[in-house]
Amino acid sequence: MTRLLIWYGELATGRRLFCRGASFLLPALLWLTLFLMLPSIALVAVAFAQRGAYGEVVWQFTLKNFHRLLGYGLFGWSADYLLILLRSVWVALVTTVLGVVLSYPLAFFIASRRGRARYLWLALIILPFCTNLVIRTYAWQLFLSNQMPLARLAHWFGWLPEGWALYPGTVAVYLGMVSSFLPFAALPLYTSVERLDWSVVEAAQDLYASRWRVFVHAIVPQTIPGLTVALILTFIPAMGVFVVPDLLGGAKHMLIGNLIQQQFGASRDWPFGAAISMALMVLTLVGLFLLRRSGGNDRGGGDWP
Repeated sequence: MTRLLIWYGELATGRRLFCRGASFLLPALLWLTLFLMLPSIALVAVAFAQRGAYGEVVWQFTLKNFHRLLGYGLFGWSADYLLILLRSVWVALVTTVLGVVLSYPLAFFIASRRGRARYLWLALIILPFCTNLVIRTYAWQLFLSNQMPLARLAHWFGWLPEGWALYPGTVAVYLGMVSSFLPFAALPLYTSVERLDWSVVEAAQDLYASRWRVFVHAIVPQTIPGLTVALILTFIPAMGVFVVPDLLGGAKHMLIGNLIQQQFGASRDWPFGAAISMALMVLTLVGLFLLRRSGGNDRGGGDWP
């Protein structure tokens, strides 16, 4: 006998409920399979293949790509690729720290606005997303050129030789990186700041806590969920970006994203590029796991997936 179940006031069989649930889940599963699982499987497969004489992929299993990534080549061991990886981690870390430091006061400023002014400031933060990253990076090239006031001011102080631009260089890379990823940190922090329990802040002030202690002990713990999301959304894309360091940093600021782009581009070494991409994915997953273990289960950080 078919068992009847009540589903939102409607009598239905277990099989019918299963079919309805599958119809809701199927589009999402197909989307994840086509655009996430299958490309990832293909990337892993190519990472263990070999490069042919003319750049084609030879389907012969090998670990040579990963040995090469670790620095072992025809002429012995070299730390070049490991240095690029460490430089990428450092640039992403500095970008994340600067973005969070700038986002906290920005989030408080927006949260303190009233009415339409708040939505206006939020729109100004989101507005850069409407412009391609390449165009924004070229805009930084124009702004840092030797004819603009910032470079002329550096010439006047003697910080830069006459006629030189402020790019390529380290400062230009960090300016481009922070400006590109600042919205990724500001928006999650704003959502947490907007929902602050100000009675906790007032209690800390009544106990004669300094401004720094109020911020550390009364504000930061309440913004841990937004801070966690800000760290993830800033650090992970900053690790793999290649447009900003390529256009603003020059050859001296090659990051792992530039290395991957070269392998799939001019070098036509797809297996090695896939191996680098796979290593970057593994490092990202390890970082997410460590972040969840360290802060995901306390102070409300367990809300993020």
